[in-house]
Amino acid sequence: MSWEPGHEFAPQCYAVRRSDLVRYAGASGDFNPIHWSDRVATSVGLPGVIAHGMYTLALVGRALTTWIGDPARVVTFGARFTKPVPVPDDDQGTTVEVAGVVKSVEDGEAAIELTVTNAGQKVLGVSRAVVRC
Repeated sequence: MSWEPGHEFAPQCYAVRRSDLVRYAGASGDFNPIHWSDRVATSVGLPGVIAHGMYTLALVGRALTTWIGDPARVVTFGARFTKPVPVPDDDQGTTVEVAGVVKSVEDGEAAIELTVTNAGQKVLGVSRAVVRC
């Protein structure tokens, strides 16, 4: 694996379906109805049911560990939630794509800038990670 600045990791794409939101709600205890009820979600100005922000961030962690192989090598990662991920009520759901590029390498650690998109729009901002090389 190249740890040179500018190295681009292969984008990782993850399907997100309503059934995933149900499982995540059970695991996390976050049963906010915006994650399962179109009626409630639209009543508060959302386009419909949306994925949990922390579920979306978990997909970033999944991409990182796919790229680097060992979750123990992740020093930090985080992002700001900037746009919701609408999840249609069908069998296809939607797709979240995570891309990453090495920005710098110093003292055995690489800073990775992450781009997280859904339907061509960035859904997480200031998305970054630091991993051990």
